[in-house]
Amino acid sequence: MTKKYNQLTLEQRYKIEALRDNGSSCTAIAELIGVHKSTISRELRRNALRKGIGCSLYVATRADLKAKLRHRAKTKQLKFTAELKMEAKEMMTVSRYSPELVAAKWRKDGVNGVSHETIYKFVWYCKHTNKRENSDYKSLHKSLRHGRRRQKRGNYKDSRGLIPNRISIEARPAIVAKRRRYGDIEADFIMGKGHKSALLVTIDRKTLKTTINKLRRKEPRKVARILIDRMKTMPPIKTITFDNDIAFWYHEKVGKKLRAKTYFTRPYTSQDKGTIENRNGVIRMFFPKQTDFNNISTAEIKRVEKEINNRPIRKFGYLTANEVFLKQKGSVALLS
Repeated sequence: MTKKYNQLTLEQRYKIEALRDNGSSCTAIAELIGVHKSTISRELRRNALRKGIGCSLYVATRADLKAKLRHRAKTKQLKFTAELKMEAKEMMTVSRYSPELVAAKWRKDGVNGVSHETIYKFVWYCKHTNKRENSDYKSLHKSLRHGRRRQKRGNYKDSRGLIPNRISIEARPAIVAKRRRYGDIEADFIMGKGHKSALLVTIDRKTLKTTINKLRRKEPRKVARILIDRMKTMPPIKTITFDNDIAFWYHEKVGKKLRAKTYFTRPYTSQDKGTIENRNGVIRMFFPKQTDFNNISTAEIKRVEKEINNRPIRKFGYLTANEVFLKQKGSVALLS
């Protein structure tokens, strides 16, 4: 049977101090205060005041303070309770948080949670075990985003030369790449099942503020109208970088209405729009490939947009895109 050891109290330490001053041995002190003699020798070794080689002075108040400071600095093993497991599952399946974001959300909210490594270990353990108590988490690993590659968009006819007055990203101002200002937007599409529906996605490069709109067809005039309507609600737009899709035919009209410069990515160069490519990957966690967006309600699209903009982001110290956007919007208002 394993013995359970309790921390010495300040009252016990006062007794140790008095008995030691009287010359009592560790064995005698232990018998008088009701602990094992090794507890006394360990207490004297750890918490006595050092006064030269082979000599030490024991002061109860100082010993108690040293013990408390050491205990506070000690790494604590947090327990992954049933309540925490259910909360982690909800965040991972509903809000599509990664284990890292779950742990960060707990820290931000002051919850005594566990680390993301513990969550990962639990998820993979549940996948490979048949224990009844873990049955609710058996398929939780499917909520992890691990190494998914974006599906090729098919053999579209090359339309780069058809878009009028298309300006390459290579002519875009260098400041856009530095992400120092609000209003540098990237725009792209996420295609639905059989390319019969789509989502029009935009993202601000600095704040990662995202908009999502459902399209039944990628009709260029409708695409331009949606872009103008969505961007008009934002602080001044400076640049928009488009994919080379012919649906962005009316980019000049969009630029004129928003007083923004328009640019296009280089052919087959996904890193030219890495910000939105990453965001599209997050959106795909809510709407997997082969999703028919015609069967998804506008309300659901708006819910996902809200979820994504309220999702903690590591590069912002786990602030959300909305929080960073509101700060930036306030600073823009002060300057205008």
